[in-house]
Amino acid sequence: MMIPINRALRVSNSSSIAFIGSGGKTTALFYLAKTLSKHTPVIVTASSHLGKWQISLADRHYIVKSPTELGDMVSNPQGVTLITGAFDGDRTRPLDEDSLQWLNQFCKSRSIPLLVEADGSRQKPLKAWAEHEPPIPSFVELVVQVIGLTGIGKPLNEDTLHRAEIFSTLSGLKMGEAITPEALIRVLNHPNSGLKNIPLGARKLVLLNQADTLELQSVAHGMVESLLAHFHSVVISSLAQEKVFAAHEPIAGIILAAGESKRFGKPKQLLDWKGESFIRAVARKALEGGLSPVIVVTGANDQLVSSAVKDLNVILVKNDEWNNGQGSSIKEGIKKLITSPTSTAGGAIFLLADQPQITTSIIRALVEKHAEGLYPIVAPMVIDQRANPVLFDQVAFNDLLGIEGDVGGRAIFHKYQVEYLPWHDDRMLLDVDTPENYERLISDETL
Repeated sequence: MMIPINRALRVSNSSSIAFIGSGGKTTALFYLAKTLSKHTPVIVTASSHLGKWQISLADRHYIVKSPTELGDMVSNPQGVTLITGAFDGDRTRPLDEDSLQWLNQFCKSRSIPLLVEADGSRQKPLKAWAEHEPPIPSFVELVVQVIGLTGIGKPLNEDTLHRAEIFSTLSGLKMGEAITPEALIRVLNHPNSGLKNIPLGARKLVLLNQADTLELQSVAHGMVESLLAHFHSVVISSLAQEKVFAAHEPIAGIILAAGESKRFGKPKQLLDWKGESFIRAVARKALEGGLSPVIVVTGANDQLVSSAVKDLNVILVKNDEWNNGQGSSIKEGIKKLITSPTSTAGGAIFLLADQPQITTSIIRALVEKHAEGLYPIVAPMVIDQRANPVLFDQVAFNDLLGIEGDVGGRAIFHKYQVEYLPWHDDRMLLDVDTPENYERLISDETL
């Protein structure tokens, strides 16, 4: 499934977005603008120079000499409206700061997307940034860093890369050496390069464009983990083919460990699993599977459960209403996630404390499947049965906050598309609800 670009970038009608970088920046901007314009007017402008050839990509073009002219120009916007400064030879001048601010306030008041080209690259696949670049307006909420993957493997020179000398200094490559993914990652993650001039609080997204071949798509996927350490999202695309292949985001883990285990007779969270407690085994698998942050929801036996994982890199939250059912723990986990100032999670996987046999393989597979389509819900399907753990995209978070009782996340399955992931491991169907289940679990030599 190809992802619509507005969904891949998680753009709303009230978004203000700056595009910087190289390798399809203008193509990305206008592709998004055309997609959004099917449902709402879109205003496009620039804080940098635009080439004359770019003007034809809009439905209409207005030249602004002063902010006072803007009211009449955008009084009834339709389609994609491009607003620039006057012509300067074969390109247009940037809009001045006052005009940019006026446009931002106008678009916010009308819930109209505002897209800003905030960089120049002389149509080369890669670039580095001079001291004055990029001129990103302070009001921007999302910065899309566009990268042309076709520059990888090419020699580091001005034919391939705008400002090659600066790139050489930041990347550690010598002029003429082949540009590697690792060198590109170093430049993108550098505070004086790929992270430069991004407004505080703005979302940061890398668009790895020109993934026109399976080989380049593989290269892009190999860059994701290192880039997510500094960016909120990494999107892989071939916009020349109008395709978005994947949108990678951090995925949280929420471990439901609040139950009393009344039927079992003692806390299941503390049962032994290969020399460690159930809860510790599940938390460790979540961390090894790359989930971040990992939240452990406790309730009954709070102190004992917390002590079992307190030395791990997890966030502990106590559910004082644990006896109201699993729904109350789900809500506590989601509330903790969405109020965390450092969380950038695009979704969350819910894990059960009584399933220590889960593997990092299923965790990573759920995350990868979600990235392919940003599906609202991704669940394993084992021998025609839905299994745990289940991934919920952030679009479902509000509904998860509204569930009641002991039904869990399945209470909202009817509201969303559920993408099932075939998985050939019937061990995932085993829950430890009784001592007999526990004996079966620990006696199974395949686990």
